[in-house]
Amino acid sequence: MADVAAKAGVSRALVSIIFRGQPGASDETRQRVLRVADEIGYHPDSAARLLARGRSRTLGVMFTVHQTFHADLIAGIYPEAERLGYDVLLSAATHGRSEAKAAEALLSHRCEALILLGPEAEAGYLDELGRRAATVSVSRRVPRARVDFVHSAEGKGVHQAMEHLVELGHRRIVHIDGGRGPGSVERRRAYRAAMRRHGLEAEVRVVPGQHTEESGIESGRLFLAERDQGQALPTAVLAGNDRCAWGLLMALTRAGVDVPRDVSVVGYDDSHLSHLMPIGLTTVRQDATLMAEHAVRFAVERLENPELEAREAVLDPKLVVRGTSGKAPETAV
Repeated sequence: MADVAAKAGVSRALVSIIFRGQPGASDETRQRVLRVADEIGYHPDSAARLLARGRSRTLGVMFTVHQTFHADLIAGIYPEAERLGYDVLLSAATHGRSEAKAAEALLSHRCEALILLGPEAEAGYLDELGRRAATVSVSRRVPRARVDFVHSAEGKGVHQAMEHLVELGHRRIVHIDGGRGPGSVERRRAYRAAMRRHGLEAEVRVVPGQHTEESGIESGRLFLAERDQGQALPTAVLAGNDRCAWGLLMALTRAGVDVPRDVSVVGYDDSHLSHLMPIGLTTVRQDATLMAEHAVRFAVERLENPELEAREAVLDPKLVVRGTSGKAPETAV
């Protein structure tokens, strides 16, 4: 500001008044100061001003690099945060960078609240974060933690997918588990319940997996190896998420298995990935935009009222039928 003041021929105090948008300078002087500031490349540091008042008005978002659904959530977080007057700072968890390190980095950069996308950290650590800053967990519910939650009704989503497959005549329906991934426990439980409800207890099969393409590829190789040993392929597979479904599709189609004529595949999330596949993926849609908006509002509301009780938003998912699901093969028994 001193450089701007010297070049514009005014006092530093007047420069400060102009940048704060306060009255006290003529239009001519105001325009001259702004023009000089632009010429020398000076821009007011809004972050510094906020910190001086004890506020950063920044929401920290922890996400996992390779989770495509997290990208969809982030795309919804930005506009809602900006609408409410907040900036967004991202910090990624990767194979070499833990969720704890990602979250601590956000706190060290003075983020006022944390939005955790699909956290897999221990419940105790999430509770600790919730006591240190306003915290929202998206896609994972942690009972008794001091954290707000936003997630879809996993059971309803799986129910829709299973009803769809059973109506198409499928009986040998396999579920690839999501391991410790968010929503995995609920999806696995709902799959088992649906199989029992349709009298298919003898056909229940859960293949251990993760929310990754590699997990889908490995599961596909397992099914193909079993086929080579004389076992029948499953007629339908409910994958843990879209990434897993994509990996499974790659493994099956490369081996000459026709999807959906030989095997139907259903994913979960309806991430943008599901629209990029050669065959449109049948999947359970979670409304990323609505989940993001709820998460931002929960965080801001808790900043304004820290004494709020922990809240939970449960959003209804919807099955989206595309090209990877079809009638069970007539040879299926």
